[in-house]
Amino acid sequence: MNVKAALAIGMVFVGCCSNVVFLEYVVKEDPGAGNLATFLQFLFIATVGFCTVGKFGTARRNIPFKQYLLLVGFFWTSSVANNYAFDFNISMPLHMIFRAGSLMANMAMGVWILKKRYPAIKYLSIFMISAGIAICTIQSSGDVKAPRDTHEDATEEERLKFIDWLWWCLGIAILTFALFVSARMGIFQESLYSKYGKHPWEALFYTHLLPLVFWLPTTPNILNHVKIAFDTPIVDFLGFALPRQVVWLILYVCTQGLCISAVYVLTTECASLVVTLTVTLRKFVSLLFSILYFRNPFTVGHWLGTLLVFLGTMIFTELLQKTVNLLIPKDKKKVQ
Repeated sequence: MNVKAALAIGMVFVGCCSNVVFLEYVVKEDPGAGNLATFLQFLFIATVGFCTVGKFGTARRNIPFKQYLLLVGFFWTSSVANNYAFDFNISMPLHMIFRAGSLMANMAMGVWILKKRYPAIKYLSIFMISAGIAICTIQSSGDVKAPRDTHEDATEEERLKFIDWLWWCLGIAILTFALFVSARMGIFQESLYSKYGKHPWEALFYTHLLPLVFWLPTTPNILNHVKIAFDTPIVDFLGFALPRQVVWLILYVCTQGLCISAVYVLTTECASLVVTLTVTLRKFVSLLFSILYFRNPFTVGHWLGTLLVFLGTMIFTELLQKTVNLLIPKDKKKVQ
């Protein structure tokens, strides 16, 4: 493994894991800030891409503009839905476990749209992932509460808990919708790259630049959460006195850019096995950190569900078999 690949793996863990931490700080400070965080993330990556990939508007596109519009529709919808779900009493661990179920949605879309057929082991892995997500969802449904004070009247408190649970159900529906939109985007990307060739940095730039106009209807929402951010307590950050939520947003946006860049470099420098292993381990580390550091509720049922999701993912990607093949050379197997 060369130095560039090793550095990319390190940056995936540093950038992506810290990004999840700062996102959790953002939504703990203001549960409705997901839309603002997503907008700032898109604005930052689009600005950097305009200077580097777009060369200040002079670079020629490799993929037609019309195709990018379709890709942008999928990407923007899934990104906004994923971050907006935090406004519906969705915890960070449940959010991460749900997003780890993307293979399930990809396979379902592949069977439905591309009429693909998979080996029995793949269906088993998808069943494990689905069961894991279902277990975690059921476990989380018993402890759903919006960030509010407990009402003194027991009857009113029960009514408010039921309302919190209804909002949580809507959040689960939003996450499920985002999962399948993201899977449909993956299929569209696959057909796009097979026709026009792979241009990941260009795609990254346009999928973050073009959706910026979609935020115009949500301007009041963004401005409202900007006001909330500036009303948070002042803290010292690199010698500057800034509102605490502004600091979290800055760190979230910067680490998101680092995370995405590191993953793109990793895909060009390493085999798919290393990429899959790195991303899977990164998700697991992020989940553990969220549970231990932020003390998010996590029961035995949650652990069982998490194990099923990650084990199912490793089976689906043939990660277990490939890892065994790497650790035990073929000549050793023959001797045994």
